[in-house]
Amino acid sequence: MSVILGKKLGMTSVFNEKGDLVPCTVVEAGPCPIVKVKTKDSDGYDALQIGYGDSRTDKISKPVAGQFSKAGVAPARMLKEFRNIRGVYAVGEAITVSAFTKGDTVKAVGTSKGKGFQGVVRRHHFSGVGMQTHGQADRQRAPGSIGASSYPSRVFKGQRMAGRMGGKKTTVRNLKIVDVMPDSNLILVSGSIPGAINSVVELIKM
Repeated sequence: MSVILGKKLGMTSVFNEKGDLVPCTVVEAGPCPIVKVKTKDSDGYDALQIGYGDSRTDKISKPVAGQFSKAGVAPARMLKEFRNIRGVYAVGEAITVSAFTKGDTVKAVGTSKGKGFQGVVRRHHFSGVGMQTHGQADRQRAPGSIGASSYPSRVFKGQRMAGRMGGKKTTVRNLKIVDVMPDSNLILVSGSIPGAINSVVELIKM
């Protein structure tokens, strides 16, 4: 299993061997320096801490800066820990796009686009009231009843209502890698992956 952090640049489309046009997402991934390798003997579990992006020392906290200094790597903008990563890794090495090959299956993890406060029609795909007859002048997109009055006299947890939409950690699995470009640190992933342009995404080989 391999993992890498990258930046979503946008979407494009390429032709495959069969001549089909495949939509794909362009991710500028790595290089990600390995800051710490955790093992069951020393830490109680297996994990890998990697960094991504450039940062100044005064922009990060002193404990985190000490981690980078101990590992002998330059300070990074992001420090992320991944558990249950198989393979032999050493502190100070860098994970690059060369760890992935064309045809690999990956899962992409990112923060979905924030939509702000939205109603039930957009947030939960309610159909609305429908026809504007019999006095229904201002209830087309209303949620309707959210609970009984006398019993249980409360709103159940998980009731679908209006609220903040998007801006959450989202995972998309079983995506294929269309192409890998080591010279420019680019990975082309089939389909769309969560997040806005220039947002940080995780690519984990299944």
